[in-house]
Amino acid sequence: MSTALFNLFLNAVWETLLMVGVSGLVTLLVGGPLAVVLVTTGPGGVFEAPRLNQVLGAVVNGFRSTPFIILLVALIPFTRLIVGTTIGIWAAIVPLSIAAIPFFARIAEVSLREVDRGLVEAAQAMGASRLQIITSVLVPEALPGVVAGFTITLVSLISSSAMAGAVGAGGLGDLAIRYGYQRFETTVMLLVIAVLIAIVMIVQGTGDWFAHRLNKR
Repeated sequence: MSTALFNLFLNAVWETLLMVGVSGLVTLLVGGPLAVVLVTTGPGGVFEAPRLNQVLGAVVNGFRSTPFIILLVALIPFTRLIVGTTIGIWAAIVPLSIAAIPFFARIAEVSLREVDRGLVEAAQAMGASRLQIITSVLVPEALPGVVAGFTITLVSLISSSAMAGAVGAGGLGDLAIRYGYQRFETTVMLLVIAVLIAIVMIVQGTGDWFAHRLNKR
């Protein structure tokens, strides 16, 4: 591998990490609260609101059921409106985040729903407010599952970021297509695969470690 190609490879690794990192942060900041809203506005929730819950649920299901590559293309006008361009890593972050938010929200929702109902009722009996129930009971008890779910979401984002390379998003996916596939650089393709596997293993291992530590508290 030439020096120029190696520099392109290092830049592609950085671009992939940046795409996954920023879209992951957006997903956490939006998807987490969305999961709380879905749980608390559902049947028996502390802020029960059936119509709002149904609307939110329908929107989440709609985005979740759309394949990422189709969502990537469908969001081109919105992406251009937000970041001013439809190519590059910042343009990829928009559809990556929008695809990951409902995915993570549903996973986190499952963890929140698994919190023992008796703990919620005990908090209510002690006079805790609805916000206190969310911040002191629901979220802390569900945290190990939420962390595990966020880890799965990050792994999914890594896969999607590579797929986004097919439409000029940059990163390892773009490098694999332009050099590994179109120019038949087998070494580049194998190296991209190896690095993606390594990133996934590091993310999965770190997430599992944090979830295990939280579960032992």
